[in-house]
Amino acid sequence: MIKPTDDAAIITIITNREARRNYYIIETIETGIELRGTEVKSLREHRGNLNDAFARIERGQVFLSKFHINPYDQGNRFNHDPLRVRRLLLHKNEIRRLEAHTERKGMALIPLQLYFKRGRVKVELGVAQGKVQYDKREDIKKREHTREMARAMAHAGAKARGRAAR
Repeated sequence: MIKPTDDAAIITIITNREARRNYYIIETIETGIELRGTEVKSLREHRGNLNDAFARIERGQVFLSKFHINPYDQGNRFNHDPLRVRRLLLHKNEIRRLEAHTERKGMALIPLQLYFKRGRVKVELGVAQGKVQYDKREDIKKREHTREMARAMAHAGAKARGRAAR
């Protein structure tokens, strides 16, 4: 039997695209998450939302709040609460390091993506600093500039190929 490599075993469930737009990501860390059975089944169907989610440290533990997992369709009375607070699984020294980061002003713990790794649900947690409106505009200008350059290069390349064919 062929065992899958680490890269092949990672299946992305949900990504938080707003996070990279609204925050500077300073550091990322992989964490486990404590889930119930129907939550895992619902996530296998890619039914969740990370957009408003954030993590915070309380009493030496890390908790993920405002992470919405839709109720499982075939779940009965044992179905979960969609917005319950979920515990993230980290070592104590990792929690202390994250706590030192978040004590600085303007820093937050934001989940970037959720994925399966070897059958277990993992959360990529980012230490983030909020962007100001003009920073977002600057990012948009850079992106548009690189697109324009790529278009110009493609157009110039097409003209050169057209001349060579003659």
